[in-house]
Amino acid sequence: MVLSKLKLLLRIVPASGLVDRYEKMRACAGALFGIVLTALCSYFILGKDINAAWLIAPMGASSVLLFAVPASPLAQPWSIMGGNIIAAIIGVTCAKFVGEPILAAGLAASLAIGAMFTFRCIHPPSGAVALTAVLGGPAVHAMGYSFVLIPVALNSLLLLLTALFFNNATGRRYPHIVQPDRGNKHNTKDVAPTERTGITPEDLDVVLARYNQVLDISRDDLESIMLQTEMQAYRRRLDGTKCADIMSKDVIYVEFGTELAEAWRQFKSHDLTALPVIDRGRRVIGIVTKADFLKHAEVEAHEGLGRKLANLIRPSLLSHTEKHEVVGQIMTKEVYTANANQSIVELVPLMSDSEVHQMPVIDDDNRLVGMITQTDMIAALFEHSMAEAI
Repeated sequence: MVLSKLKLLLRIVPASGLVDRYEKMRACAGALFGIVLTALCSYFILGKDINAAWLIAPMGASSVLLFAVPASPLAQPWSIMGGNIIAAIIGVTCAKFVGEPILAAGLAASLAIGAMFTFRCIHPPSGAVALTAVLGGPAVHAMGYSFVLIPVALNSLLLLLTALFFNNATGRRYPHIVQPDRGNKHNTKDVAPTERTGITPEDLDVVLARYNQVLDISRDDLESIMLQTEMQAYRRRLDGTKCADIMSKDVIYVEFGTELAEAWRQFKSHDLTALPVIDRGRRVIGIVTKADFLKHAEVEAHEGLGRKLANLIRPSLLSHTEKHEVVGQIMTKEVYTANANQSIVELVPLMSDSEVHQMPVIDDDNRLVGMITQTDMIAALFEHSMAEAI
């Protein structure tokens, strides 16, 4: 009997979270930093009167959200400022015009929730702000609507400023701004290739509408977690296929000082569309493509292509010229690279959504060891799908 009750009790207790010790310590330190700094600033702003309400209790609840779950929609700047100020106004109004404290408290909490829904600033501690305005006693009642500005707005603003500083200083993006739609660079209505199969944003919207409850996680974060989970499952099914397993190892490359004419001969001789550019230590410093040649030849249409390209790659006999002479002058310096030990699954978003057609592969010392193209990726994924079908 006792054992069954103990098992029932253990079932009620939530499972342990997946955050590490650093994150727990970070949240605790943030609350300490935020509350102490907020209290000290309020204390010096409001004066040393012991009766001054320089810090209200709901700030403790706000600190939990702002420092322990800064990604939550309930912890965003508009949520804390809008929610607390609106709740304070409603609480003071109920205290003034409703004589029965119990009814005033209930109305304050209820109306505050409704207003927060309306203005999209749900912040759970704001319910406590509304109750504080009603049940805070004679000192709070005597403040009237000044309670909204001091201490509520003042405390909320100071705590928010500390959260902005602390979270970003400790590696947590805050505020958690909704990311804009990526769209596509072709200015068409098609979504990104990785969103055309599997879980789509439309699927998520339908399920969330059906769920019809407020979630303590933003829609963007939920979508990101689901897509990463899908990618993790796919990575597991690929059995750890690495870049080194599928890359071309006999890589044709050029250096910064390689003449344009020589680089173009390499393109033609090996039927390539891109060449990695390396330094003397074999470290990748850029990539040059046929598109780079066409761009710097200022080719806008097919007319005059041969003539303009010939003018670009023809060496100049002058010692000082503004004309491009070597690969380093036209290469793309910001180049995506893959590590030889990296899973090929991680390259899928880059090669599909970002339209990276080829990627140099480097070792742990950043030296060029291979090249992966979209053709290599398609062959590897096809071979794996065929193996699964057998």
